[in-house]
Amino acid sequence: MTQTRDNNPGRMKLQQLLAAIGSKAGDDSMQIESVEYDWHQPHFFNNQQMKKLAVFTSKMAALIAQKFGALCQKICEVKITSTSEHFAGQFLGQEPAGQTQGPGNYYLPFSTGQKTPCGFVSIPPQTAIVWTTQLLGDTESKEKSIRPLSDLESSLLFDIASLIVEAIKGADEKCSFHPAADNMTNTLPLQLKGSEEFCQITFQVKKEDSEADSEAHILILCDKLAPVVCESAQTEVAISAKETALAMQEHIEEISVPISAQLACVPVSVEQMLNLADGDILLLDKKVDEPIELHVAGRILFRGRCAKSAGKYALAVTEAFFTTA
Repeated sequence: MTQTRDNNPGRMKLQQLLAAIGSKAGDDSMQIESVEYDWHQPHFFNNQQMKKLAVFTSKMAALIAQKFGALCQKICEVKITSTSEHFAGQFLGQEPAGQTQGPGNYYLPFSTGQKTPCGFVSIPPQTAIVWTTQLLGDTESKEKSIRPLSDLESSLLFDIASLIVEAIKGADEKCSFHPAADNMTNTLPLQLKGSEEFCQITFQVKKEDSEADSEAHILILCDKLAPVVCESAQTEVAISAKETALAMQEHIEEISVPISAQLACVPVSVEQMLNLADGDILLLDKKVDEPIELHVAGRILFRGRCAKSAGKYALAVTEAFFTTA
């Protein structure tokens, strides 16, 4: 704002103005374009940052395919099917889709050298069976039943999950992740409170001799992925409540508000209106010395007298008031 003023009176006047304008039910005179905003999902990354994450996940998928191919000595195709943001509360007490009994997902936590994990690889039980039996060369297995893994299969699954963590690290040098455990677990490896923001990367793996795709997930705390987009996704500068309120006030004060001046009004019948012609005089319900009303959003907030300025009609404000009546 270019002019200097006392912010407290300005804020009070702004609050009075907003209270006076209010909202009118059924008023379609102003149509506001809007976009969907899901408050159940975090919005840690903006659209531009999500595009950069897409480049990162593409590199990661290529590395996973390369490592899987070297491990099973077959050509593998890895495809990223989704990259989405979630609050940790969505994962608390969550069971794999369609599962009523048997083991849950297998998890391998990873960290950046700190004791507390910052993410984990999540492998559904069906995918775990498919991957391990294929590595063991069990071509006769139906690979459809969900069952606990043997010790050998659990060891193989840990090796596979570790390769996935290596692929995440290799996709960007800023992701210095490494496994934070030496085995897989069937319980969430992070102490979640529900408000943490996670980025979930879902990918599918398909081997050249397999008709079906197998799916797994990578979940990483959003703030740990922020370096990948080459900028901080959230500001760390502490802003006081007073500064925030002042910024919001200044932003609201710069919003355009249509104001209409009403000279007077008079009721006429449809017949009288249709009979009006050029040169007819219509008597209004206001004397010539009475003030003109200024309307904001259908409410009378100012009064003034007719004037002219630079060859245009003008109105000199003589009365300003904000009331909720």
